[in-house]
Amino acid sequence: MTQALEAPLSISAFTFDQTGGHFSHLACKECGTEYEPKATHVCQECFGPLEVKYDYESLKRTVTRERIEAGPNSIWRYRDFLPVTSENPIDVGTGMTPLLKANRLAKRLGLKELYIKNDAVNMPTLSFKDRVVSVALTRAKELGFDTVSCASTGNLANSTAAIAAHANLDCCVFIPSDLEAGKVLGTLIYGPTVMAVKGNYDQVNRLCSEVANTHGWGFVNINLRPYYSEGSKTLGYEVAEQLGWKLPDHIVAPLASGSLFTKIYKGFQEFIKTGLVEAKDVRCSGAQALGCSPIYEAFKEGRDFIKPVKPKTIAKSIAIGNPADGIYAVEQARNTNGHIEAATDEEIIEGMKLLAETEGIFTETAGGTTIAVLKKLAEQGKINPDETTVAYITGNGLKTQEAVQSHAGEPLTIDPKLDSFERAWDRAQTLDRLEWQQASV
Repeated sequence: MTQALEAPLSISAFTFDQTGGHFSHLACKECGTEYEPKATHVCQECFGPLEVKYDYESLKRTVTRERIEAGPNSIWRYRDFLPVTSENPIDVGTGMTPLLKANRLAKRLGLKELYIKNDAVNMPTLSFKDRVVSVALTRAKELGFDTVSCASTGNLANSTAAIAAHANLDCCVFIPSDLEAGKVLGTLIYGPTVMAVKGNYDQVNRLCSEVANTHGWGFVNINLRPYYSEGSKTLGYEVAEQLGWKLPDHIVAPLASGSLFTKIYKGFQEFIKTGLVEAKDVRCSGAQALGCSPIYEAFKEGRDFIKPVKPKTIAKSIAIGNPADGIYAVEQARNTNGHIEAATDEEIIEGMKLLAETEGIFTETAGGTTIAVLKKLAEQGKINPDETTVAYITGNGLKTQEAVQSHAGEPLTIDPKLDSFERAWDRAQTLDRLEWQQASV
């Protein structure tokens, strides 16, 4: 199916058929120009990004805590807040992932109230991308698309391929050719067409924009981006609900395009607007890999614009050199009295190990970045120990095993004899004591 770009229209010039939905139209975040809620993502007047607009008065009259709690155990318990009209959205069990009280990690960092929102176990492909894709492909079907696609650093390709297979949609995804093997296999298994492009993510994304315009496919993070990005709000909704219908004091989340960061906060604000939670100032801090940190650099230098960079980091899933929502992430951190920090590749690996050793969560490099930055902020006194802080872990470490393979140690090989075991055990205990002593210095 091919769809032409939509020209801007006055809202009074047309009528929407939004049966089952509380959203009304798209609007430019920069100039406010309004558009029909179709497959379009860039303002034709100023080239600003488009976002979905909702009728919050209608939501306030309709949605209650009880209505949400009676819904499915997935992101679709929040269907009223999402840009779909279908009574039967694509539901593969995405969402309602654990919010873990991270006592051991908190003690290591000198904090008291630390939680981990663990999307490393999200369904079906073990990353937060399952949320955004579930929403985008539901909207794609509503708009009549039969072929869907994406530009991806790995996790999005996994999700798009898996959920497209479930929804009986043709799928072709585009990835950089140097992705981690686990992410490539995690896409191929679902049977899509996979295009491995000789270039970085930003080059892949530019190619996909051309393909979207030429072939008229539904690209979840291009022409369907306004709907796709709304799926990230569910990470805000779930944390509020899981905290007993309260907002946290501080969040720390990874930054790639900046969309996830801003949408979590939007989710908090929507719950406030509709009376589901009490108003509260939530501080928002973001984490980037130093080898691809255009948002961090803008924040650090006090700039109101992003300078694109060429990525060079092990954290490939967040290695976007020209982030679409980067400046909005900078503004959000500033406006909420938050911070943006960056971590080296070595610190990212240590972050992955720290989370695994303290809380039993094996996260990918994006999560390692978040934990490394959480640690830095705690050490710098930028997190109040008494604050309720939530760190968002967005993907599973099984996808990026290469990053820590040479840093995780080796098994002790022994003979099938008790004395061989005893010698190895004594050696292991000695090594553990030395490591503990070194860490304490």
